[in-house]
Amino acid sequence: MKSVFVLAEKAWAGSNLLYKWQKSLGNYIAVAGQDNTVKIFDRHGHKWTEINLPGRCVGMDWDKDGDILAVIAAKSSSIFLWDASVSKTSQIDSGMRDQMSFILWSKTSPLLAVGTVKGNLLIYNQQTSRKIPVLGKHSKKITCGCWSSQNLLALGSDDNTLSISNHEGDTIRQTTVRGEPAEIYFSVMKTDERSAQGESTVSVSVDKKILMLFNINDPGNPIELAFERRYGNIVSYRWYGDGYILIGFSHGYFVVISTHIREIGYELYQAHNHKDCLNSVAISTALNKAASCGDNSIKIHELSDRKDISSIIQLDDENKGLDQLSWTDDGQLLALSTQRGTLHVFLTKLPILGDSYGTRLAYLTSLLEVTVCNQVEEESPVTIEVEVEPTFIAVGPYHVAVGMNNRAWFYALVDQEPGFNKLKDIEYLGTIASMCLNSDYAAALFEGKVQLHVIEGKDQDEKKQMKLFPDDDRKGRILCHALTADFLYYGTDSGSVVSVLVEDWETVNSYSHSVGVRKVFPDVIGTRLVFIDNKNSGFLLSPANATESCFELPNFSPTITGVLWDNWHADRGVFVAYDDDKVYTYALHKTTVYGPQVVLVGSTALPFSQKPLLFYNGELTCQTASGKISEVELSTHSFLKRTATDSPAELSRQLAQALMLKRFHEAWALCKSAGTNADWAELGKACLVHMEVELAIQVYRMSGNVGMVLSLQSIQVGTEEKSLLAGHLAMFLEDYNRAQDLYLSSSSPVAALEMRRDLLHWDSALMLAKRLAEDQIPFISKEYAVHLEFVGDYVTALAHYEKGMTHNSKFQEHDEACQAGVARMSIRMGDIRRGAAQAIQHPSRVLKKECGAILESMKQYSEAAQLYEKGQYYDKAASVYIRCKNWMKVGELLPNVSSPKIHLQYAKAKEADGKYKDAARAYESAKDWDNVIRVLLDHLNNPEEAVRIVREMQSIDGAKMVARFFLRLNDYGSAIHFLVLSHCNDEAFQLAQQHGQMEVYADIIGSEATQEDYQSIALYFEGEKKHLQAGKFFQKCGQYSRALKHFLLCPSTEDNLAIEMAIETVGQAKDSSLTNQLIDYLMGESDGMPKDAKYLFRLYMALQQYREAARTAIIIAREEQCAGNYRNAHDVLFSMYTELQAQKIKIPAEMATNLMILHSYLLVKIHVKRGDHLKGARMLIRVSNNISKFPAHVVPILTSAVIECHRAGLKNSAFSFAAMLMRPEYRNDIDPKYRKKIEAMVRRPDKSELEEETTPCPFCGFQLPQNELLCISCKNNLPYCIATGRHMLKEDWSICPHCEFPALYSEFILLLERETSCPMCSESLSASQVKKLSDCSKYMKPDEPDETQ
Repeated sequence: MKSVFVLAEKAWAGSNLLYKWQKSLGNYIAVAGQDNTVKIFDRHGHKWTEINLPGRCVGMDWDKDGDILAVIAAKSSSIFLWDASVSKTSQIDSGMRDQMSFILWSKTSPLLAVGTVKGNLLIYNQQTSRKIPVLGKHSKKITCGCWSSQNLLALGSDDNTLSISNHEGDTIRQTTVRGEPAEIYFSVMKTDERSAQGESTVSVSVDKKILMLFNINDPGNPIELAFERRYGNIVSYRWYGDGYILIGFSHGYFVVISTHIREIGYELYQAHNHKDCLNSVAISTALNKAASCGDNSIKIHELSDRKDISSIIQLDDENKGLDQLSWTDDGQLLALSTQRGTLHVFLTKLPILGDSYGTRLAYLTSLLEVTVCNQVEEESPVTIEVEVEPTFIAVGPYHVAVGMNNRAWFYALVDQEPGFNKLKDIEYLGTIASMCLNSDYAAALFEGKVQLHVIEGKDQDEKKQMKLFPDDDRKGRILCHALTADFLYYGTDSGSVVSVLVEDWETVNSYSHSVGVRKVFPDVIGTRLVFIDNKNSGFLLSPANATESCFELPNFSPTITGVLWDNWHADRGVFVAYDDDKVYTYALHKTTVYGPQVVLVGSTALPFSQKPLLFYNGELTCQTASGKISEVELSTHSFLKRTATDSPAELSRQLAQALMLKRFHEAWALCKSAGTNADWAELGKACLVHMEVELAIQVYRMSGNVGMVLSLQSIQVGTEEKSLLAGHLAMFLEDYNRAQDLYLSSSSPVAALEMRRDLLHWDSALMLAKRLAEDQIPFISKEYAVHLEFVGDYVTALAHYEKGMTHNSKFQEHDEACQAGVARMSIRMGDIRRGAAQAIQHPSRVLKKECGAILESMKQYSEAAQLYEKGQYYDKAASVYIRCKNWMKVGELLPNVSSPKIHLQYAKAKEADGKYKDAARAYESAKDWDNVIRVLLDHLNNPEEAVRIVREMQSIDGAKMVARFFLRLNDYGSAIHFLVLSHCNDEAFQLAQQHGQMEVYADIIGSEATQEDYQSIALYFEGEKKHLQAGKFFQKCGQYSRALKHFLLCPSTEDNLAIEMAIETVGQAKDSSLTNQLIDYLMGESDGMPKDAKYLFRLYMALQQYREAARTAIIIAREEQCAGNYRNAHDVLFSMYTELQAQKIKIPAEMATNLMILHSYLLVKIHVKRGDHLKGARMLIRVSNNISKFPAHVVPILTSAVIECHRAGLKNSAFSFAAMLMRPEYRNDIDPKYRKKIEAMVRRPDKSELEEETTPCPFCGFQLPQNELLCISCKNNLPYCIATGRHMLKEDWSICPHCEFPALYSEFILLLERETSCPMCSESLSASQVKKLSDCSKYMKPDEPDETQ
């Protein structure tokens, strides 16, 4: 709320003012103070005139139309009348002799009531100048009163009475009240039924304490309403709405009550509006608002929601308090008088006047103030003070025009302060209804014509630069107009929409509508316009494009008052239509597969009393009643403000909006951020509808629809024609009728036929083929016939197959397909002879099969079988012949039949006929082995063949049959064998038990049996005292202690096997008590006879006690060695060595040394055999140095050493060993062949010695003799070559692939040229399997023998 002006005359200082607004118009306010004048001001605060009075003004009132102000003054019997239209004052003599105190005009007629201090009344008719004096109406001063709409006059007087008189002054009712009356009003009490009696209730404030309601029709029952004392006195009250009363109390309370009889006595609303005091209340029905003043403030409430205080005005400089409030009838201005004699006038409602051009707005911000702004371009606003209250505003790119009646003022907008220049004012030939501007021209509409003229032109040219439209009155009256940069548009009452080119003022286009055109709204560039006709329907027209018809806007509300086009550059086809409550968003879809169309996108609620001025990218700029502008975001553009928290449903809704507004870029962004598959599909569909092929390809690529991408790419290239492209897209959208229409209107109508064929719409395809391609009819007929055959319409299918015949050799395959169809359909329809004949003549095997199947389903078996046979479907033919019981034919076909089922049926038939050999063959062909076995045993007495088949086929039932057969022959072994094969273990066991065949049963059952089976066998053998077998089967069923007991009870003849089994049992049992029991047995603790150590070794191996096994192995090896079994000793040690290595257990040093010496001994033979005496001699030296380990062959080994050393030139070594042989204990054992030679060698010693070659240590590289296995430098035991016995060399390293013992590569290869196995592990080996190793580090880890062993 804005202060418009403040009146503060010196003469008024310190006095309470009496003032009255002009009724109806509110253009003037009359104010009287203590001085003897009434001053009249206009609504802008300018003093208009002054009425001088003989005394102080005591009362004044405006008549019902606001034309005449009547004033009464002290010390005068005259009534002063001021005529507003001519600004003249006149006087009337009242004829009253006493002082006048009260004056009031009637609400409905030119009657003036004047009361006096003595209670007399004068009623003056201003029209007829008739005066009716009524003396003695009251006995004391008339203080207050009111006219009713029915021209009744209620008066209150200091004599505490209330009178009601008619317009002649006759008293109708009179009543006494309980105090001084004040503020009388006529009204209607709220009732359930609508009263037709008019204003029948008089309300009066009595003694400022009570509100009395007096019903004229029920004078005996007045209603008196008293209020809480804390509220104070009644200051003022007003009726409003449907029988409500608003009351202001002196202590600042503000109360609303209802006069409905059921609600009387209850407060509907109460507020302590002002802290200390309340001075006045006022109500504006035009605004539906109430105002109260007090405590230096005014509060304004909405009557629709009384709690809502719409504004508060503080008047801090009014220290003496406020006085009276009064509103103009239209609610625009609110006046407030104060105790110190000032009058404030506020603007409470502004006419909503505004206009826009592009993104520039001009709107009324006060009664005499227009603001021009451009928020989009961010220009600073310009405020223009205008000279009159305008009734219209027009804005252009560079000008603003305001005006009223027939006059307009033009202002140019400039860059310099204050931002505008006043150009001129122009008077037109009639009252201006509306005006439009562009950069150069103004167009004003008045009295059915539009005057177009230049805004800034030279005076002398003005005549030339002006034109009136229409130039011919017969063309009708213009009802509306609009101006764009290039065109003037106007609509007439005869329904013409005319566009005029502004440059040459010529009409370029005219569209005739059926009824008058009320409003036109062109878009920014003027290529399209929306118009509203007299029937309140909306239409979109493209004046430039005559081919585009005029579209009626869908769901166009009849209350719509205006249209705004979107000024955002990209949204040229979007506009909004608005009424008082809602804004409807529309979009023009210019290029779609359905042709151009306008769609309603949605609606947005409009805030109360706001008028849209500008639409820009989803935002509506509106003008409010208070002279401001506000932004309204349209719900149809919510996708522009989307947030990450939007739900999927909200996202889908936003996507739908974006697509309806053709905002594909935003739709793409929506889908990319959080779109579902359905959202992508929706976007793709919209792209197809709008023929955006390139974008559609991207969308379908994103959503992974490969088929659609390929289809679109195929039509994108080479489809220039719009109709053809639209047809393709309509087809992709599955709107086939639309696609057909578009194809037929294009240059390639055959596409419609192709589409219908692809869709299997055969009726449509045939109709199109008759028009477009008759040569295609046979092919379509054939495809249609196939479809009809599938759905079972055989009659029509036959007709179409026959139509499909081309009789052209080029289409032989097609004709054959048709003939096949005719054959099938003939059979289906019962013409079997024709159908079968055609099928037999036809080259196709498949047809014979199909026709055979049809005949078979019709139970025509012999014909069906013939066709199957002709088609070489022998299985089917045989099957059908069997159904006819035609066994002869079946027998003929049997060699060609592969189906076991048919062979089986034939076999059964042959068996029934007693032809058992044929039956057996047929059963065999059917792979029914059980029946083959049965026939062989029961009828052909051929058990050998039956046994062969059982063994091959593992048939359980067959095995049972064979078992029964052998049982009959008393061949129990075979019977048991076949019972086990047939899983009849119980029967087999019983049979074995009965006939003493348990060993046979035990052998047969093998590893297949269950624990129970093994236990049964074990118990049987236990009973028979067969300890070995009992032990064996107790072991199998896991009863290890019983098994061991039986093994140890075995007689000595079975000793070896029993001990082996006992060791195996203990190994499996892993039970220490059983282990100890067996060890005691092996050591001879139980019977005093120790057993061979090898068993103890095996026991330790079975128990995986490898260290003990190793110790035992060394003992066994030593025993074998002592016995001279060197190979055995070597193998024991070797196997133990590899076992320990596998278990990653350290090798005992003694074992390693013994193995090395034994291996050296075994190498001697190999070297000597190869004639390599030096290597043999070196190995013999090593063995001879450890001769104590070979006690059984000391002399032969030393003799060999002497001989080989002598041969190899190692004379000194030969001498030393010869000397050893000469010892008394050996001398006699020397072979006589060599004795003399050895004695001679000792007698004549030759101590020359071939020096041993040196090679590097593989660990430290120190040079040492080839056969030395301990490095004196690094103290490492060196790995030795299994081929030569020498220590290994890093650069000549290889290994045996079986035992992984090392060998010198060069020597190993030489050795394997003659030998075929590894000298260490004896596995067969060839030179090709040995590979030289470049990196031997993993075999080179220095040995750390377990010295503790």
